[in-house]
Amino acid sequence: MPIPSDSPAFVGVIAPYDFALDREMWRWAPRTVDLLVTRTPQLGLGSTVEMAEAISSDRAVRKATQQLLTTAPSVVVYLCTSGSFVRGAVGERRLRRVMTDAGAPIAVTTAGAVVDACAALDVHRLAVATPYTGAVSARLHDFLAESGVDVVASGQLGREDRIWQVTPAEISALVRSVDRPDADGVFISCTNLRTYDLIPRLEDELGKPVLTANQVSLWAALRAAGIRRPYARQLLFRRTRQRARRGPRRSPSQAAIAALEAQPLPFGAGAPEVVRGAGEVVEAPLDRREHGPRNEPEIRVE
Repeated sequence: MPIPSDSPAFVGVIAPYDFALDREMWRWAPRTVDLLVTRTPQLGLGSTVEMAEAISSDRAVRKATQQLLTTAPSVVVYLCTSGSFVRGAVGERRLRRVMTDAGAPIAVTTAGAVVDACAALDVHRLAVATPYTGAVSARLHDFLAESGVDVVASGQLGREDRIWQVTPAEISALVRSVDRPDADGVFISCTNLRTYDLIPRLEDELGKPVLTANQVSLWAALRAAGIRRPYARQLLFRRTRQRARRGPRRSPSQAAIAALEAQPLPFGAGAPEVVRGAGEVVEAPLDRREHGPRNEPEIRVE
């Protein structure tokens, strides 16, 4: 059951110690949601495999989770891509288990959110753009393969520090360089890249979903907690919102059909027509001259 859009909610966020884009992250938060942010301990390491493993250790994640519990967040999200993919799919599941064992009511990770977003959009083949070194990017490829997502192309910037200083122009150029016709979508990895304003432009240009680390993290956290997601001109939010509104397709029950067929028809009306459409309403068009389209009887399938 979604939390009403006017009800306040808290989302706990565990960020790596070098995370520099708090304002960017907030752009995906609905106005009634407060983000409670804590950071892993400062280690003085560059953006390497060693750093990713250190900031996702059981001890670091357990302590960070516990620091967020005072205000009873609806969900806790581990907001770091490399930290959540570095140990593969098994490591990502373990990370979530450590968080829930420490008290998180629901645990979400950035890497897991990428996989969930791909599933929601029917994306099976990804082009991947990262700011990382080759060694870190290779761990991402392994994680995606283990999770059932094919990487059809990849490119990286080779950065080990100050990733937040990468410009929008550099990000856009990297995305264009890795996109392929056989890619269902593009993923821009790393929560330290500014991408909010780039997403709709790149999606319009490439004609496919462009997923980014902060975007999928907040989308998955809100979704998992049943919090209404904000409007964003981004395919991930637009398409999943449309599907949520339609709901699952259901056929009308035999009882509903029988009740409809038993209704008396006004003089001059045609035979009843059972409309199965989206599976939510069974309608009998009557004489529109008498009743008008808004007054047709209907049976709703509960």
